[in-house]
Amino acid sequence: MMFRRGFILFLPRLIGLLVVACCSVSIFYMLACTPKGDNQQLALPRVHSPTVKEGYEVILQEREEQHRNYITSLKKQIAQLKAELQGRTEQLKNMQNQYPDPLDIQLDHSKPEKAQANLLAFLRSQVDKAEVHSGVKLSTEYAAVPFESFTLQKVYQLETGLTRHPEEKPVRKDKRDELIEVIELAVGSLNKPDGVSKAKPRLYTASDFVEGIYRTEKNKGTLYELTFKGDAKHQFKKIVLFRPFGPVMKVKNENVNMADTLINVIVPLAKRASKFRQFMQNFREMGIQQDGRIHLTVVYFGKEQMNEVKSILENTSKSANFKNFTFIQLNEEFSRGKGLDVGARFWKGNNVVLFFCDVDIYFTAEFLNSCRLNTQPGKKVFYPVLFSQYNPSIIYGHHDSIPSLEQQLIIKKETGFWRDFGFGMTCQYRSDFINIGGFDLDIKGWGGEDVHLYRKYLHSNLMVIRTPVRGLFHLWHEKQCLDELTPEQYKMCMQSKAMNEASHGQLGMLVFKQEIETHLQKQKLSSKKM
Repeated sequence: MMFRRGFILFLPRLIGLLVVACCSVSIFYMLACTPKGDNQQLALPRVHSPTVKEGYEVILQEREEQHRNYITSLKKQIAQLKAELQGRTEQLKNMQNQYPDPLDIQLDHSKPEKAQANLLAFLRSQVDKAEVHSGVKLSTEYAAVPFESFTLQKVYQLETGLTRHPEEKPVRKDKRDELIEVIELAVGSLNKPDGVSKAKPRLYTASDFVEGIYRTEKNKGTLYELTFKGDAKHQFKKIVLFRPFGPVMKVKNENVNMADTLINVIVPLAKRASKFRQFMQNFREMGIQQDGRIHLTVVYFGKEQMNEVKSILENTSKSANFKNFTFIQLNEEFSRGKGLDVGARFWKGNNVVLFFCDVDIYFTAEFLNSCRLNTQPGKKVFYPVLFSQYNPSIIYGHHDSIPSLEQQLIIKKETGFWRDFGFGMTCQYRSDFINIGGFDLDIKGWGGEDVHLYRKYLHSNLMVIRTPVRGLFHLWHEKQCLDELTPEQYKMCMQSKAMNEASHGQLGMLVFKQEIETHLQKQKLSSKKM
């Protein structure tokens, strides 16, 4: 450093010496190399001439003046370059002020400091008031604001109305632009250097986006939670964004490693061996073969068909080399809440994600990841809204044959509906289930126990994630509402039975089938007369 400073101070002297040396060399060159003619004189005075001293002085003065002009020209160019650089810097600052980073809120510096502080405090308060960092106590199950989920191509929505579909492309430009903007902001945030790691960061693109959920609280803003593929299998990146009726603010950027997160699937059962066989086919393909981080707990009531159920379980265990299962037998009347509660409390290992399930449920490996990503001990529980299948005999009655089960599982208005009145399929950590008090064991038979547990979570400080998911299906089966049910349970059972059969349009075709056939016959008769 000292050497550089000394060199800079010595540089003007060195330039002066070089100028003098150049002048001297030029003079001697002209003396030695200038050609002589008969009537010509030397360019410089002769050595013995009386004007020799004055001639040298004139030449040196001319050379010195030329170099002074050259140095002055260089200084002017340097000054011009400095001015241009300063101008470009001002332009860049103006552009940054005009187009700030949406993830780093920049205030208008022309306003008073108090106004700036108030504005920033308001935006931050919107995040604090919204259900972002923790849950909010709610009075009823209807007070919960559900999330809607989306991918790069589709939006899965609950409030379908008369014209919207449960699964559709975002046709409205404002909705499409909104989701594209959020994905782009999340990608930009992931690609922003953190200033800590020296390794070359991975470049994320929109193709790394897995799925997102969002919901809008009308007086606060819109919360977005986006999941991207991580650096390795079973690892993900999660970005949480919030739009407080203004610029989107980054709330969280975290690594999520689910490689060791086990899910304990708990299934209460009584009889229904054929349905259990179908369930185990799905469990084997999605749970064992594709996911692999799963445990199965079957809580069986009674002894009828028990041996058949145990045989199905043991055969799957042998053929798939699967040992992570537990079979519990209870000699008492079937109670779904009791079965799930016993299965959850029977687990003796580390804290585990519990997935309360039924035998008439079909799930995918993607759903199991959603189950992990949307649960967090002490903070979040997951209440997915599953897609309920209509009666295949009605849907495909006009076809030659009913398609295979996998071909039937399509999310369309004609094939099923979002089961937004059901709360039975849920994912939560065992610690949260125990701390909340588990199920009400006084409820017997079908229905009611799931709503009671759901209300417990709503009344707590846990955040309830309620969103439709594309990988969880309720398979159609004939439903029988027993006389032993209470009036409220019987009403819920009949409501579920009516909604399970077919869409409004398809049921209308059945109701007016006679009128339609009469109309078609009249049309045939009219065409024959003509």
